[in-house]
Order: sequence, then structure tokens, then C-alpha cells
Amino acid sequence: MITTEISPYLKDNFSPVQAEITAYDLPVIGELPHDLSGTFVRNGPNPQFPSIGRYNWIDGDGMLHGIQISNGKAVYRNRYVHTRGLKIEQKADQAIWTGLMEPPQLNNPANNFFSPFKNTANTALVWHAGRLLALWEGGEPYEIEVSDLKTVGPYTYDGQLASPFTAHPKVDAMTGEMMFFGYSLLQPPYLRYTLVSAQGEIVRTVPIDLPIGVMMHDFAITENYTLFMDLPLTFRLERLRRREPAYMFEPDSPSRFGILPRHGDSNSIRWFEVPTCYVLHTLNAYEIGEEVVLIACRANDAKVLNIPTKTKLNNNHEDRPILYRWRFNLSTGTVQEEAIDDVASEFPSLNQQWVGKSNRYGYGAKMVSGQTPLFTFDGLLKYDFTSGCSQSHEFGLGRYGGEAVFVPQFDGTAEDDGWLLTFVYDKAKNTSELVVISAKDLTDEPVARILLPQRVPYGFHGTWISQRFLSW
Repeated sequence: MITTEISPYLKDNFSPVQAEITAYDLPVIGELPHDLSGTFVRNGPNPQFPSIGRYNWIDGDGMLHGIQISNGKAVYRNRYVHTRGLKIEQKADQAIWTGLMEPPQLNNPANNFFSPFKNTANTALVWHAGRLLALWEGGEPYEIEVSDLKTVGPYTYDGQLASPFTAHPKVDAMTGEMMFFGYSLLQPPYLRYTLVSAQGEIVRTVPIDLPIGVMMHDFAITENYTLFMDLPLTFRLERLRRREPAYMFEPDSPSRFGILPRHGDSNSIRWFEVPTCYVLHTLNAYEIGEEVVLIACRANDAKVLNIPTKTKLNNNHEDRPILYRWRFNLSTGTVQEEAIDDVASEFPSLNQQWVGKSNRYGYGAKMVSGQTPLFTFDGLLKYDFTSGCSQSHEFGLGRYGGEAVFVPQFDGTAEDDGWLLTFVYDKAKNTSELVVISAKDLTDEPVARILLPQRVPYGFHGTWISQRFLSW
């Protein structure tokens, strides 16, 4: 039965757009840098049909919004990710699958290699080995043509894919390797870790034992290690049988970080227990001597995902995510943790050339205080981890954005030589634009603002594909 209650994630700029369009010669306020040449693409949920049951933001069909920039000109196009599930629903002219917060309907037609839920391919993107993949952590990725954002189809590495594909794979800029993982909620092994060569071939998949299935959204890599997060956001079928939420945050269960040598096996992983927490997104990790350092957005529970907590937490800390640093000592087995900031933020990012290396700078999307839904951002943050200083960029009154994607300057030498790109929505005008901000100084006005021909709903994660990697 189609729900009559309107989810907050179907209102205002969370509400979907239906038209797939292409628009050329977009108006630009300011001037696009002459060496900013390539394609910015952002993924996000955009349901085509009214939902069955409760609709959560993570449930909508994937829609890609892309801006092709070249010679100071910009072209916009948006396209649905045409997954198996979406095609089946289009043929039926209605929604068939419930969302992730509802019990799975096991009699639905098969659409996903790894899960009874609909693979929406709506969360993120990765460019690796000459392919652009649209990602959703419960299933296989979908290959996308960069030139027109057309869906090629599911991509399973010639049938070698042995697990769901995380929404947040990590690409080592030095070696060209890509690491990803997939988690299972119902049966062991609850975690599988896969390494892909620079040429795009699966090298190995390693099963990793966990006590129970947990929702593990992100992870991190260093030059020599891969870090996993076994945090107590669990999935239990027995709760469903009691008509309780299947997903629940269990603060009485351990919160652990596992550190595995990049090319190691399950016997070489080391677990470090930390105070109860939940981490949705990591910023980066790196090594200093005997220590592995992780920087990520930490919260005391999973309220940011609208997940209930099993028991009340006995603390007075902020339950919204803030940037944290952990230091795991591989020699002594000890852990140190500290808050980097007290400003609520999420969707952390960095110059991708520094993934797995000691980075000086990081960026985040600043959460609006007291706002519901929680994923409402009114500015960007820049952190200088060397000096301890930070900067902020405010979008302006009634203007809201999202994740900042770092685009490196072609001839840049410093880590922050480049720009931050993000979509910004103007509530009063009900319009959207792509803003280009200097990563050197966030306090400056945008270098350029590309005005878009239609509203771009709030979404999740994006990527930049440099023109030198493309052949149009």
C-alpha cells in the first residue's frame, strides 16, 4: 500500500525532479578558471514512483547530475541510473520494493545479485581504470557513460564480484589500486574485502569474521593498511519478528576499529576497541611511525541516519557528528582519540591525491544547527591540521549545499591548489547552481557560479573526472 504520510525527505529541495534534460551554454556569474576542464557528477536519491511504506532519503532511485566544463563553458545534464529494479518498476508503472527501513518483500522479482532490496545505485561514484561506476552499498555497481550519463548496465568484473560493493571505495593515487568491501547482514562472512589492480582486475577477496552483521558505510586506507569499522549499528531478524526495527544502534556492544595489512588475510587483522560511537564517513587515514591515524566524523549514536538507539546513552555529548582524530599504536595496542572541532559537520573530503597519505587539509559540509532533516548544510569548512586553524564559507541566507568535491589545479604544487565544487540550492528562488570556490581561501566569494536550468535536489556524493582522462 502506498503511504499517504509525506516524508520530510520528499519535501522542499529533498523532493524529486522528473525531467531528464540537457542544457548548453549555461549562464556563469564570475569566470570559470581556464584550466578547469572535465566533468563534475553527483549522485543522489530521486524516486520515480510514490513509495511503499516509509520513505527514507536513502531509498530513492539514483539520479546523476553532471556539469561538463570546458573552455569557460558549461553543459548540464541529469539522468536516472537505469537499474534492473527501476526498469521493472517502470514496466509496472508503480513502486514494487519497500525501502530499507521496511521488512524486505522476498517474493519480489530478482533485481540485485546480493540482496532482496532494490539496488538503487544512488549513493556515490568512483572513476577507476577508465570506468565510471554508480554505487550503492547493498549490491553491484552500475557502469555509466561519462559523455551522456547513460547507464551501460551492472558491472561485476566479468562475474568475479563476490560481495556487495561499498559506496566508498578508496583509490591509491600512487599505485592505482582500488580497495572496496562488502558487508552482509544475514549470514557470515559478514565482511568481505577486495583489492582491484590499477588495470581494473580483481586481485583477491578476503573474508573477515565479525560477530554479527553491521551497517558499515565507509572505511579508510593508508599506504600499507586498510581500516574497517565494526560499530554497533546492527541488523537482527529477531527484532523484526517482535515488530521492532531490524536496524538498531546498540551502545552496550563494543565499538571496534580493525587494521589489516593491505595485502594481508583475515588472520592478520588487529582490532582496537574504543568508546561507543558511530562513524558514517571517514576523511582520511595515514601512518606516522608506529601509529595509524584516522580522521573521521564521529557521533555518539546513529541518529543522523534516523536509527533508534537500543538503550539511552549516559552522556552529555553532542549527538551530531563532529570531526575526530584517532591514533592507533601498532606497537603498544593503545588508542588515543580527540575532537578536532565542535562544529557539527558531515560529508568530509580532501584532495584525492592525498588519500592514504598524511594530509594537511580537509573539508566538510557544515550542518545547520537544530535543523531537521539533519542533512541540511549552510556552508563549507576547511581544516588545517598542521596549524589547527579552520575557515568557513557561508552559502548565504536561505541557501544550502552539500559535499564539496576537490578539483586539483592542473599545474598546482600545494595540497590546496584547486577548487571546491558543490551544488547550492536557493530556497527563496527555488533554483540551483554549481558553485566553484577557491580551496586556498574559503572566505572569498565563489570564483564562479554556474546557474542551472532546473532545481537539483539534495544528494549524496560526487566526483570529478578530468578532461585528460576522457576522449569525447
